[in-house]
Amino acid sequence: MIIAFASTQSVSAQSDKSQRAIGISTASVKVYGVCEMCKNKIEKAAYSVEGIKSAVWDENTKQLTVTYGVFSKAAIDNIQKKIASIGYSTEKYSADAAAYKQLPGCCQYQRKQS
Repeated sequence: MIIAFASTQSVSAQSDKSQRAIGISTASVKVYGVCEMCKNKIEKAAYSVEGIKSAVWDENTKQLTVTYGVFSKAAIDNIQKKIASIGYSTEKYSADAAAYKQLPGCCQYQRKQS
């Protein structure tokens, strides 16, 4: 009886893990920045958007990889808007000029001329 209970619990735990991963999506967006301080600010801004499970920005590739709940349909767009509002341009939105000017010198990346 104990063996039967233990094997039932093991199967139940495995199906829980697969169900949790079903409602999760991953996407990457380009975010311009240059340093570790940028990384911290970019990731913090991404995490502030509802539905975000993880956010990791790579300083070398300039790619922000986010994992989010699939029911957060506007998550990627909202992340890019939030990041642009704190001074970092994304592939879709240009950084807010006033916020960019407030970035520390080490965070001021080469901006595109419009």
